[in-house]
Amino acid sequence: MLSSLPAGSNVLIQGASRGIGLGFVRQLLAEPQVDRIFAACRSPQAATALTGLAAGDPRLRVVALDAMDEDSIRAASTAVAAIAPRLHLVVNCAGLLHDIATGIAPEKRLADVRPESLTASFAVNAFGPLLVAKYFERLLAHKERAVFASISARVGSIGDNRLGGWYAYRGAKAAQNMFTKTLSIEWARSRRNVICVALHPGTTDTDLSRPFQANVAPEKLFSSERTVRQLLAVIDALQPEDTGRFLGWDGAEIPW
Repeated sequence: MLSSLPAGSNVLIQGASRGIGLGFVRQLLAEPQVDRIFAACRSPQAATALTGLAAGDPRLRVVALDAMDEDSIRAASTAVAAIAPRLHLVVNCAGLLHDIATGIAPEKRLADVRPESLTASFAVNAFGPLLVAKYFERLLAHKERAVFASISARVGSIGDNRLGGWYAYRGAKAAQNMFTKTLSIEWARSRRNVICVALHPGTTDTDLSRPFQANVAPEKLFSSERTVRQLLAVIDALQPEDTGRFLGWDGAEIPW
């Protein structure tokens, strides 16, 4: 049981239709103190796993939210606010590394860089979480502890970059980290109840990482269930002084 969430807690999981986001929804449904879970995704009609869970638990609401569309994010915040006046946990799980339909793939060299890939990667990985913060901020404006967590990636660390490549994804995740750090500074002044962090989940067996798992040691490849369990433990242990940090799945700090 998460000791940091008060009774009657409300939670928003963005990017909840599959992978880590869906894992968060499933594990949070097991927390008795959680009153409502808002599971946001781009296409609720296609999110059969989510709608199946919602059919069996009235605490779960599926909300349409396209991280690449500001109007969609604004509308989602209005829909959530009509039901829940406050949020205690927001987790951004939406991410884009590759997309067969549009030809997006991690670049191995400079010649592979495409403006379309850069734009899409920054829109989903960096701009989306920041705009979610912009429109859901009012629901974090209360006196109880709240956490705003963005799922980032170690490859977004400038200090830890030793291999190069992956220009769009690395750049977008580095931008996401900067946005998170900058947001934490603002909220430390105006939303002192909010702990704002970036989290690295480790390599997780999801659609996002599956094409790139060949060289990952078995003990370092996590199931979604394990990843979420580890991240929830990190979130549960967060203290006000942790705001603005970039933390790994084990709670260790990662260089920006």
